[in-house]
Amino acid sequence: MGGLNIIKLCVGAESVEDLTDWHRAHAHVWAPGTTEHVTRMWPKREAELLDGGSLYWVIKGAILARQRILGLAERRGADGIARCALILEAEVIRTEAAARRAFQGWRYLAASESPRDLPKGRAADDALPPELARALAEIGLR
Repeated sequence: MGGLNIIKLCVGAESVEDLTDWHRAHAHVWAPGTTEHVTRMWPKREAELLDGGSLYWVIKGAILARQRILGLAERRGADGIARCALILEAEVIRTEAAARRAFQGWRYLAASESPRDLPKGRAADDALPPELARALAEIGLR
């Protein structure tokens, strides 16, 4: 993992499965092996993010997953306003749960503050209910 990451709320998702289901449903829109998340602000620390950084997803009050950032690209909406597309590796990697309060937009997240990835073998069988994962993270047990 790089030295700098981004953290963002995964609005509308109740679980990591909701995120991956949404990606599958929209995969035809993106380049093979990628997904995109469009945001209003372009990161000023682009070079640091592109040096192995990831987008960490907050789902129901806890960081539960990440996707590696592959690039940034301009996208214009129907309104003509330029926005920033975070080009992400399609693979969603589950992480240890880490409680986070709600916030607007996205924030930078240092590697030293980023939760560790779950071992590949645990990722599928470690899907705790989000409320339990968040509660355990808040008391430092997860």
